[in-house]
Amino acid sequence: MKILVVDDETDMQALFQQRFRKEIREGIANFVFANSGEQALQYLNANHHEAVLILSDINMPGMSGIELLGRIKSQYHTPPPVVMMITAYGDEENYNNAMSLGADDFLTKPIDFSLLKEKLKL
Repeated sequence: MKILVVDDETDMQALFQQRFRKEIREGIANFVFANSGEQALQYLNANHHEAVLILSDINMPGMSGIELLGRIKSQYHTPPPVVMMITAYGDEENYNNAMSLGADDFLTKPIDFSLLKEKLKL
């Protein structure tokens, strides 16, 4: 399963690689990282439908995760990737915006990796 993680916090890459070390080693999960919404769209355009799951932060400089979600859900139809939004702010407005644009799930930071693995069925 190829998973695209979109977050402007560069330490997220090391955190995911550490928390999913076993799944990565066994070839169950393969992570790709983008530091911005713009970079995520470039990756998706260059690797059409390779990422089956996208984990995106909401609050990022430039394109927000909400804007990225809207673009992904309107541009990638068959099959659309699963998009889980991640935010440090579990506020109702972000939640409602994300869900109305088609977010498949909503997680708050700090990420509960046990819960995430459960949701990803890993």
